[in-house]
Formats: sequence, C-alpha cells, structure tokens
Amino acid sequence: MEKIVILLGDAGKFMVRGMVKGLEAQGFTTLVVYPDLEGLRTFENKTNYYIYYLEGDPPGEVLDYLNSETGAGLFHIFLVGSVEEMDKAREGLPDIKNIHRYERPINVKVLASEIDSIMSGDKGGSENAKKKILLVDDDGVMLRTIKGWLKDDHEVFIANSGSNALGFLENNRVDLILLDYMMPEMSGPDVYMKLHEKPETADIPVMFLTARSDKNSVMKVAELRPVKYLLKTMEPDELKAIIADFFAARLE
Repeated sequence: MEKIVILLGDAGKFMVRGMVKGLEAQGFTTLVVYPDLEGLRTFENKTNYYIYYLEGDPPGEVLDYLNSETGAGLFHIFLVGSVEEMDKAREGLPDIKNIHRYERPINVKVLASEIDSIMSGDKGGSENAKKKILLVDDDGVMLRTIKGWLKDDHEVFIANSGSNALGFLENNRVDLILLDYMMPEMSGPDVYMKLHEKPETADIPVMFLTARSDKNSVMKVAELRPVKYLLKTMEPDELKAIIADFFAARLE
C-alpha cells in the first residue's frame, strides 16, 4: 500500500525540502502544497494524512477548510512549529480529533515512524487489537530502538519531548506510557505530574525509563510511584516480557 502524505508548506524553503527528502527516504510519497485554498484543492481526496509546517499564524481560510474536511475524524494532521504556532493552529481546528504536535527542530525519522504506526493502525484488522503504548524520550535513537523491540506485539507511538507527549494525549488514548525520567525542558516527573492533573490521563499507567541505577536515583523514581521503573540497559526480551506480564495481569 502506497504511503502518501500532504505536506503544507513553501516548497522553496530549506526545511520543507529537507522534510520531503527525509520522508521519502522512509518510503513516503510526499505531495508538497502551498498552504492556501487553491493548493489544498489540488490534492483533494488524495490521502488522510496532512503535515502542516507552520511559519507564523496559519491563514484562517486554510484552517476552516481543514476543519470542514477532517471533521469526520478520519484525517490526521501533524503540526510542526513552535509551541505558540501550534497552539494558534489548534485553536483554529476545534472539530479535529486527530492532531499531533511536533516542536521544531524536528527529527523527520521520528515523525515518519509515528505516521507509519498510525497508518498501520488505521488499516483495521489485527492491528486494532494490539495494546497502544506511547514511548516518550528526547533521544531519537532510543525511540527507534525501543519501538523496534515492541512494534510486532504492540501499537507503538512516539514523542520526542514531554510537551509533544501531552499534546498527543489530548486527542489519543493509550494503554501504557514508557516515560524517560531525564529530559530537557520538561522532565519525566514534570510530565507525570501533568498527567495526573487531568482526569482523562490520570489513570494511564506509566513506567519510567532511567539510565541511572544508583540507589539515590532509583529512590527518586520510586517515590513517584509509577507502576514500574525500567533501566534503559535491559535486554529487549526482558523489556518485552515485563510489558507482556503487565498487560496479562490487568486481564486477571
């Protein structure tokens, strides 16, 4: 099945060209459309997946078009920009269910991996029976590595920052969060506290990932009372077994 995405942005800009190159390297056919009504209508009904590279305030007529076109919840819109730009765009898309946020500078491999996961889930069938896991880590290599370990048994989504994880959870429900303890700007504990501030996310189980195994570090993690804390140095089979046992216990 061909993987087609529409990238809303100025094709003459270096960052947009870089995103196209990166997406195509991951097997995507990328249709670049200038963010105006004429451009959007050119590729109408081509795909359910839009990437919007934001630069300043998005035009109101573009947001109105996207809002009407995706109101059924079948489409996914991936916003790429600053926090302020993404917040303004989100305000202009009140009816959209599937909005995903990516703060600049963006790791295109991480973006491509998440789109790939969502496309696989949207195909239906056995994919929909898999437990959904959100993996949060600022290290792109770690994200891709752990996702590779888990993707055969679970539907794995990834976020490369705490703010992106919280934005994803505004519109998506998961069965488990694997959360890096030490991240810049918003740490794992900060994200954990934010999750517990909202009823819709307070009950999502969280397992912390930590690279430090000394007693003081472990005690700090344990004090937050996650369902478990895991060392990043563990072997793939050990991690998979822990997660499998966790989900099996919840069925008892």
